[in-house]
Amino acid sequence: MAVVIWLIIIACFILSFVGIIFPIIPSPLVLWLAFLAYFFFLNEAELTLLFWLAMVVLTIILVVSDIIANSYFVKKYGGSKWGERMAAIGVIVGSFVIPPFGIIVVPFLAVLVTELMQKRSTSDSVRAAIGSLFGFLGGSFAKIIIQLVMIVWFFMVVF
Repeated sequence: MAVVIWLIIIACFILSFVGIIFPIIPSPLVLWLAFLAYFFFLNEAELTLLFWLAMVVLTIILVVSDIIANSYFVKKYGGSKWGERMAAIGVIVGSFVIPPFGIIVVPFLAVLVTELMQKRSTSDSVRAAIGSLFGFLGGSFAKIIIQLVMIVWFFMVVF
């Protein structure tokens, strides 16, 4: 039975990284399924209160990393406040529209259209929209790092 649980845990960890490319797979939820599988089926005593609190904090950061990164890069590349807001909304909507490409295309188009509607030049609008692409890449990189930290922390506690 323990081998089956460990296979489920490992599969969940791998699936959490697939969720970065296919946002329809909720990476934080999949990570938590792995932690809870270990807790309920293998050894509940090893996962301390500190572990659970750290995982809650890291999960919150993981969930908002795309939104924060997108808004930051749109702003850095000259986007307006509305462009930043639309980048954040675009990430959320894009997660459900034509996965995995929607999370790249929807924020880009949302920022581009928003900036053009504000009578900004085409080059400035495109530049802000490109910022949303960098935001996606930055958010994805942050998610990879955060997920690795969570998984490594789990193994450090368990072993």
